[in-house]
Amino acid sequence: MGEHTQARLILDYEAGRAALSEALPEVVRNPDQFGGALDLPIGALATVFRVKEAAQQRLWSQLSVIEVPDRVQEPAIEPNPEYEDAEVPQASATLIAPETGHVNETVEIALDGPSHGNPFTDVELHAYFSLNGKEIRAGGFYDGNGRYVIRFLPETAGQWKFRTESTARSLSGHTGSIVVETGAARGVVRVAETFHFSYADGGVYRPVGTTLYAWTHQSPELEKKTLDTLSTSPFTKVRMCVFPKGFIFNDNDPGLYPFEREGETWDTTRFDPAFFQHFENRIRDLGKLGIEADVILFHPYDRWGFQDLGAAADDRYLRYIVRRLAAIPNVWWSLANEYDFVTTKTPEDWQRFANIVTEEDHANHLLSIHNGTRIYDFSVQWATHCSLQKVDYYKTAELVEDLREKWGKPVIMDEIGYEGDLEYEWGSLSAQEVVRRVWETNLRGGYYTHGETYYHPDDELWWAKGGELLGQSADRIAFLDKLVAESPSGRLEPLRLTAPTPAGGVAGEYELHYNGYSQYRYLTVGIPEGRDAVIDIIDTWAMTIETLPGTFSGRARVELPVRPYIAVRVRVNQAPS
Repeated sequence: MGEHTQARLILDYEAGRAALSEALPEVVRNPDQFGGALDLPIGALATVFRVKEAAQQRLWSQLSVIEVPDRVQEPAIEPNPEYEDAEVPQASATLIAPETGHVNETVEIALDGPSHGNPFTDVELHAYFSLNGKEIRAGGFYDGNGRYVIRFLPETAGQWKFRTESTARSLSGHTGSIVVETGAARGVVRVAETFHFSYADGGVYRPVGTTLYAWTHQSPELEKKTLDTLSTSPFTKVRMCVFPKGFIFNDNDPGLYPFEREGETWDTTRFDPAFFQHFENRIRDLGKLGIEADVILFHPYDRWGFQDLGAAADDRYLRYIVRRLAAIPNVWWSLANEYDFVTTKTPEDWQRFANIVTEEDHANHLLSIHNGTRIYDFSVQWATHCSLQKVDYYKTAELVEDLREKWGKPVIMDEIGYEGDLEYEWGSLSAQEVVRRVWETNLRGGYYTHGETYYHPDDELWWAKGGELLGQSADRIAFLDKLVAESPSGRLEPLRLTAPTPAGGVAGEYELHYNGYSQYRYLTVGIPEGRDAVIDIIDTWAMTIETLPGTFSGRARVELPVRPYIAVRVRVNQAPS
């Protein structure tokens, strides 16, 4: 046992109860009052209830000597090299391949082949795509009804040649070529300039996120309503789960599941292609709106058993979904939402999962992992950026600059707290507080993800199911992003000033100074010697911009309305709006 062990399991052992009696005595005396929290790792409870570090270390030491029977793991299933008889001719399956494609757009090759046995586990299929001495391997997958698919995302124009290899003789040995032409697609988002992001074509990308954990597990009508809402929203990224989610205000069963079922047991060796087709179609819908899909591969809020399938099933699932989605441009990978609440996974599991994703993703999409109470060590090579939940009731955005320096990677506050009216602290922030946190995050050099959790008579909370936005923060987030877009770089860098309130922009050219809940009567700003600046007073809540008359130089005192949520914009050598 250790800090990753489920609290409920520890209580099943006399030695476990004795160890908890010192560090978390109430858990032992009154376990019923903790309810579902007992399903969390004991390390998470120790953090939530602020157990001192020395007491935690004693607890881990005491738990380490308690032996728990190892789970019997299902062995991995190897592809069958004799899936087809030797008499079956090589490359005899019908190949369907396009003659042309476009840069940064999915190219799909399909083969109509055999369906006997279990093609999901018996058949290994991949293709090698080559151009000018460069070769890229893309894994294939079985899509049901005898159909096999290989998807490829080319980032260079030219005549790409391909060849297939497979344990099925009829699928192996196909060759051909596809002429890839230049196009208008922007391509995959990747890290740029250490702390920021850009599309494959070099264009600036700013993550303006929102949370829709289970939106793809709802009715077609609700999914359409969600897409309609997103089409007029400022959001450029959506956090969304692959597996259905069982949690408060989200207790409906989905129409589709990722695996076939035998009675009450999932057959994890047989995927349901309809589930994955539906999921990827929603990702493509987001792509048409210019929105990135931040795909959450595992999560702890599960009443169907998907977080506890066993290592072999986990690995099969990861290879299958990454092969299906890797050639879709607007995909990000998140190994988990609140990874430290998933009691069935160890640190070694997360590393193995990252290895599988990076191995199977020929397009090198962004990859991260998201915390509950314990921030992951983002110094690991595979993590492209930091995906964070607040770990303090008050402080969130205020930590962004320190986190950037600590890891040298982009920081996205993917869960800063939700605008809503729930009885939980994470889901009851005012719109004003969400907007304040968003401004603080952006000006300190980070990015953010919005969420909304207002009570709804049909339990259609945006954060879980989507639908329509009820709150007031989304419009003000759009207002901020427009101001950021008007920066010469299209981004903000934190400006190191002596004021406790943040400032960001391009130093000496375009600066945003944000006062937050402070209500200054005036603000002094510095303008580079020999240059003039236009100054705007911005009411971040009312979404108004007042351009002051004339220009300013040197040390300029800017008179302000005495109220909170005011920002000052300094535009050097720019004409008034």
